[in-house]
Amino acid sequence: MIKIGTRGSKLALWQAEYTQKQLKDRGVDSELVVIKTKGDNIRHLSFDKIEGKGFFTKEIEEALLNGEVDMAVHSMKDLPTEQPPGLVLAAVSYRENPADWLIIKPGVETAGNLLRLPDEAVTGTSSARRKAQMLALRPDVQLKDIRGNVPTRLEKLRSGDFDAILLAAAGLRRLDISLDEFTVVPFNPVEFVPAPAQGVLAFQCRAEDKETRRILAGLHHPEVAACTNVERKVLQLIGGGCHAPLGVYCRRDKAGNYHAWAAYATAWDQPLRRAQRSQATHFRLAEQLVEQLR
Repeated sequence: MIKIGTRGSKLALWQAEYTQKQLKDRGVDSELVVIKTKGDNIRHLSFDKIEGKGFFTKEIEEALLNGEVDMAVHSMKDLPTEQPPGLVLAAVSYRENPADWLIIKPGVETAGNLLRLPDEAVTGTSSARRKAQMLALRPDVQLKDIRGNVPTRLEKLRSGDFDAILLAAAGLRRLDISLDEFTVVPFNPVEFVPAPAQGVLAFQCRAEDKETRRILAGLHHPEVAACTNVERKVLQLIGGGCHAPLGVYCRRDKAGNYHAWAAYATAWDQPLRRAQRSQATHFRLAEQLVEQLR
């Protein structure tokens, strides 16, 4: 019986239950252990105001190291690029749609305006990356921090706290949330660049736990890992942790060539820099992108 450490939000539980099913299909039984993280407990601050890295992962990693759980399921975009001593990333999942979506409140949509947003629209996001890219497109928008899980954020939009909010398509699709009442503007990830590894789940366990590592190897998607390794390497080289104003997206075409895009600002309210590079292999692709950004 494998104990799976997870956060308690609807999306985190979907991710953990999806993993349970993957394990079950391979004849492995598991149980979920819900763990509260610093990011769950501090609700009043935007992400860039919370001190330290890994505030959606640290407590789960401590439970892993203490032997309270055998593995953890994380949104890979929340995971720091450096693994704590004693832990490894044993596998990564398939990739759900990596894009960000702009969700606009009913009756607010303004035809003829860029992104269909009214002038000075109050737009909700706590992500420095989304703020920087939103301002580059629409410098007039009024950015306002928003916290809470996906259904909570949509309720805040519905009740009129915001004209629009920015959310990851992956979470909306995985939770199968109906957006029929809203106007949805889907961004192209090569233009509005997502967080490194957005849409991917990471499966973590103890380095010494060879049996769990062997089981998790059966869930691994190496073609996804090749691209997320590039994205996370850019994050590591730039520094600043998971909540730096940095978007990186890498994909591989049918011919096997790699294409990568990055958008970076030194702070959310500073000018945005962009980089793009294509090459036959992923060798030094991250380093080349960072050189362009700097």
